[in-house]
Amino acid sequence: MVNMRFCGACALLALLFVSSLDSSESLQTTVKPNKGSDVTVSSQQPDCTVCTISGVNDSQTSCQLSLKLEPEKEVKLLFKCPQPVEQSYNVTITSLIECTKDACKPATVEVQSSLLSEFSRTFTWKLKAPEKTLVSLKVLGNGLSRTPHPCSDGRQYSVVTSETSKEVPTQYCGGGSETQLDLSDQAVVSLEAKPNTQVESVLFQALAAPMKRAMTVTIGPASTVVLTRDPGKVECEVCVTSGASPDCHATEKTLKSAEKLPLEFRCLKPEDVFTMTMTTKIECTQTSCTPASAEMDLDLFKGFKKTLTWDVTVPDRTVLTLEFPGLKEKSASENCGDGIQYTVNTTRTDGQRGTSSYCKDGTASQLELFGNTAVTVDVSKGGELGRTVFSSTAAPRRGRSMYVTSDPNTNLIITKEVKESDCQSCVMEASQKNCKSPTRLKNPRNASVEFTCLHPQNVFAVEINRDCSKTSCLGNTIQAQKEFFPNFNRTFTWDIKVESTQAFHLDFPGTGLRQIPNEGTCPDGHTYSVILYLHRAAPATIGTFCKGGTVTSVLGQFKGRVTLTVPSDVTLDPLDFQLKVGPKSEATAIVKVNLPRGVSDTEIITPNYPKEFPDDEQILWEFSIPGMHNYSVQFSEHSAPECLNEGEVVVVEYQKEGMKPTRTALTDPQPQHQQGGFNLTLKNCKTNQTLPGLSLRYTVSVIRSGHPVLCTVDLTKQEVSVQIEKVGSDPLCEMRKDSVETKTINVAKGETAKLSFLDCPSEDLRLTASKVIACADASLCTSTPLSVPTLDSCLPIPLHSFSWLFTIPHEATLDLVSPTGSLRQSLPGQECDPSSVLRVAENDGSFIGDFCSNGVIQKLQVHSNISITATPRDVRSNEPLLNVSVSPEIKEAIIYRISPNLMFPTILATPNWPNGMKPHSSVSWVVDLPWMYHALIKFIISGLECEKGHARINMKHQEGGNDLLDIDESEKMRTENMTAHQSFYLNMTNCQPEGRDQFDVKATIVLEKKTNLLAILIGLVGAVLLLLLILAIVCVVVRKKKSKMNSQNSIYMGKGNIFRPNDRHFVKTRADNDSHVYDYIDETMVYGHLLNDSESLPNGMQVDSYQTFTGPTDRTLPVVKEPDPEPEKGQYQSFLSPSDTFMPPRPRTPIDRQDSLGFQDRRMMDNELYTFKSTGDMNTIRLSGVDMEPQPPIMEESL
Repeated sequence: MVNMRFCGACALLALLFVSSLDSSESLQTTVKPNKGSDVTVSSQQPDCTVCTISGVNDSQTSCQLSLKLEPEKEVKLLFKCPQPVEQSYNVTITSLIECTKDACKPATVEVQSSLLSEFSRTFTWKLKAPEKTLVSLKVLGNGLSRTPHPCSDGRQYSVVTSETSKEVPTQYCGGGSETQLDLSDQAVVSLEAKPNTQVESVLFQALAAPMKRAMTVTIGPASTVVLTRDPGKVECEVCVTSGASPDCHATEKTLKSAEKLPLEFRCLKPEDVFTMTMTTKIECTQTSCTPASAEMDLDLFKGFKKTLTWDVTVPDRTVLTLEFPGLKEKSASENCGDGIQYTVNTTRTDGQRGTSSYCKDGTASQLELFGNTAVTVDVSKGGELGRTVFSSTAAPRRGRSMYVTSDPNTNLIITKEVKESDCQSCVMEASQKNCKSPTRLKNPRNASVEFTCLHPQNVFAVEINRDCSKTSCLGNTIQAQKEFFPNFNRTFTWDIKVESTQAFHLDFPGTGLRQIPNEGTCPDGHTYSVILYLHRAAPATIGTFCKGGTVTSVLGQFKGRVTLTVPSDVTLDPLDFQLKVGPKSEATAIVKVNLPRGVSDTEIITPNYPKEFPDDEQILWEFSIPGMHNYSVQFSEHSAPECLNEGEVVVVEYQKEGMKPTRTALTDPQPQHQQGGFNLTLKNCKTNQTLPGLSLRYTVSVIRSGHPVLCTVDLTKQEVSVQIEKVGSDPLCEMRKDSVETKTINVAKGETAKLSFLDCPSEDLRLTASKVIACADASLCTSTPLSVPTLDSCLPIPLHSFSWLFTIPHEATLDLVSPTGSLRQSLPGQECDPSSVLRVAENDGSFIGDFCSNGVIQKLQVHSNISITATPRDVRSNEPLLNVSVSPEIKEAIIYRISPNLMFPTILATPNWPNGMKPHSSVSWVVDLPWMYHALIKFIISGLECEKGHARINMKHQEGGNDLLDIDESEKMRTENMTAHQSFYLNMTNCQPEGRDQFDVKATIVLEKKTNLLAILIGLVGAVLLLLLILAIVCVVVRKKKSKMNSQNSIYMGKGNIFRPNDRHFVKTRADNDSHVYDYIDETMVYGHLLNDSESLPNGMQVDSYQTFTGPTDRTLPVVKEPDPEPEKGQYQSFLSPSDTFMPPRPRTPIDRQDSLGFQDRRMMDNELYTFKSTGDMNTIRLSGVDMEPQPPIMEESL
């Protein structure tokens, strides 16, 4: 025994080892099906198998795709599959419920819930029972609910009446109100359970009983019910069980008036087998009907297919009115969606019958009928009909009267269209009654028309004819008279007749007319026709037309008629036209056609088409073609007649203005792709009447001949977005972006788009562009000059506006400064040029103002994200319009820095002026006044009431002190006048105004110069003292000039050395002393002609002629050794004697700037003598600053 156990353990270990070497999943289990259960295990995958393990030590294995297990036999199974085994196998467990007429076996339906619960299982129960035996399965536990959807708990019930039936199974889920399933022989019940789903062990209790279904019905005294079995269905008997023995019928049973009549159907579902037909009588007098309404018992044969008929009888000359919940008439082929159809059959006194069919949910709630009527309602199986089907009333038949008043040239003709109707029309005119048909009223003034029915519009049609042969229609607008019979089928006719030498001209302005086939009708119900009465032939229909087309006028000869047909259910909305008379033309008729712009195809047909065009007549079409369009003519259908005159054929003639006519045959190619208006004339010949005559249908096609403007916009290198929108109303303008037609083109930054524009005038397009400037860190924001960038030159329109959208941190402020130095707000009295306006607004849409350059605003600060929009029509793209920088946060929303104008008044206005400020916002002005000026300020303030907060105006000097102005809305502020003696602050704060109130303020600043008496006196005293000082200086200078002058002179000579008359050499070099600096120059001693003849310079150099200064010839200045100057004694002598005028500027000398007074005499005389002809630049005169006092000797150590 121990050895056997050891061997078994070894075998098991070997099996586990082998299985570990296999990569596929496996499951081993032992099962034992219950008695009476057929279990089949099948694989869903071809590589998955189910195996039986048998033999000694489970050494034998048999694998297959499907395996049927025997009941009550234990078997060991091994499932092998590369996929998860739970999803790879199905288990079917089939059981049989066998019943007699009064019992079933098993009586309790149980399941082996633990059997192979790891897999998807299907439990199936087949029913076997005697004929006409009802098998009921009572649901144990919670009931079932019928549903077409999968069940959430993984358990799905389904029921079919037969295993071989093709019907769709009825599905149920657990938990519902259905606690019993009534079935019959061959029925199948199944339960599908998903893997690892818990299934109760006991599900149903099976009961058997004779098959029958009982019900109790009540049938009214005026009703008859007939039950008819469908012979194609299962056999079923209906029995009346009220007698001693049941009265049963297998095919048809008639039931009459009964109260609580017991019925018994001997089949499972009689509603699938029988159809119920019920007929009820309603009798009416001239005043009432009995019963007054058609009532329906909702529980009577519920679920059956029913046909319900009410026969309503009425006496003669009685109107029957049936009221329904709401019906809509249907055609014979149409089906009602809810399965309920109404049919109304009427038999009139003259024997005529009428039938109409309806569905529910319509607008027809009342039917007025004449004669006996049958109302039939067909209710499909499962259809639900209301308790009250309809109500009926009866009344004596009444007529309808209408009064007619018209002008003398109008005739009325009333024609009966429904011949089978017994309704009559009678005319009462001048105390005479006429009931003949048709009824005619000639020149009705005050006539009445009486109809013997309530709805004569369903029976009669009216023609309103007006004679326009007289001058009453000429030159006037012709209109159809709306007051005549508004809800009848109407035909308005206008008869026209002119002299034989004249032609009448019909103008259709506005929308024009569109030609349609002569038998057609217009969608709006207004159908026009133009008819000509020819001398030699029958009337010809020139054309049938609808409103809205290309035909603008029709010209005809001698006599014609215009007709307008309008049906009864259409409100009259006619097209007015005008009648004119002109000279006779060669053509029988002329039709003017004005073809529209764009692509169009206009179809034209000849008169009487498709019948023959009259012999020996001609018609002319005048076509107007828009500019830059091509037209083509295409004959689509035509028939050529046989002309009786030898050699004569029908030709088509084309005529253009200023060109010779061209003729083509009907079969020749017609003009293609031509431009300009043209006339097309068609003339018929004398034809053989036994053969088809002339008819023609052709099309004139118009296309645009323009070419699109192409442009590729490349924004990959620009931080700009572009938008183009249509602002015009031209429907032919086509814009496309990347071949897609659109009304607005948006090209985002970094995008490249291919644009095209076809027939788009530049004034119909608007080009705008924008740029987003964002700064997340205020410390890193840089100043931005705003200039309009250059867009692609291929764009066909100029730039309308350019916008910059600024986004900054909340703790930062935007500073706006004009590159020209100042800004001006566009206000009345200081308007800006519209071509140079900068519109500033907050990003939430709040408008701040329009600005331009050259004003009083030095800086504008805004504590918000803003947009700035320019209209750069006259601004070059490289010119900056505005400088925008970022500064620290300010308390107010907006701050203006203002420097008022000295010459003109300065106007300040609140943001969004003349509209009010934004609620709960504030604005400040920092006004800097010039020195010695004060400001007069006048305020104009809108009064308002505040709903929340206060509106306040505060004004104070910049250097502090008390408030100059401090008011709020409670003080009823309107105007204020203030004076500021120095620079000041002005602050305004808005509240939440009540209703439509708004807070707007305009201030005007006028500058005035201050008047200070003390300053004036001090100025006068200073001026007197200055004058005395000047006089003293002049006296001293004059006295010195009169003193003895030293005749020494000094001149610098080019190519020579520095010298002076006494030939005393300088001890120091020129660069190391001030020898080149003149103390002063006496003009009387400069030139030779002022010296004595005996005087000459030591070196023989002539000094009486001017020598042009050319500068030193050597690279370095010569060094001249000279003795130390002797100290001057006694009276001071100038270097040169002064003259009455200043000397001319000397040549440039290398002196230091700090030693020069920078003074230049601008009183120099303009002549040859006083002009240096140096090639160098002119310098200012160097006058020593200490020439009024004797100079001490200059020591070398001091240099």
